[in-house]
Amino acid sequence: MKPLLVMCLIAGSLACLTAQEPYKPALRKGVSVQMPVALHATEMRAADAPDATIVAITADGKVYIGAEPAELGSLSGLRAGTAYVKADARVPYQQILAVLEALRGKRVLLLTAAPGKAAPGAFLPPFGVEVKLVH
Repeated sequence: MKPLLVMCLIAGSLACLTAQEPYKPALRKGVSVQMPVALHATEMRAADAPDATIVAITADGKVYIGAEPAELGSLSGLRAGTAYVKADARVPYQQILAVLEALRGKRVLLLTAAPGKAAPGAFLPPFGVEVKLVH
């Protein structure tokens, strides 16, 4: 009887802990950038999936796929049909256009900072907007 009581207490404790954190992002390696805010951005939880392809552009214009440095030419060879791009707010606009051009033919979602004030320490899902590339 005692082991059953212990199991119930453990299960109850775990249920309380998971109820307090409705969203917990995936902990992945990546490049940190200062993303701009877009007021019309929507949640993009799929960007936190382990198999999501994240292309980061740092303030100095360097490009990364995940945490690995990349050249613009290698972006067209990505196997993923969807690419999530997170660009630093200070990156030259021409560099962003070059990355978007290299991703032509793929679905591109531009990640942004959350559009509102978040509580300190709160986990927020990624936000972003879809970019349509046309000729």
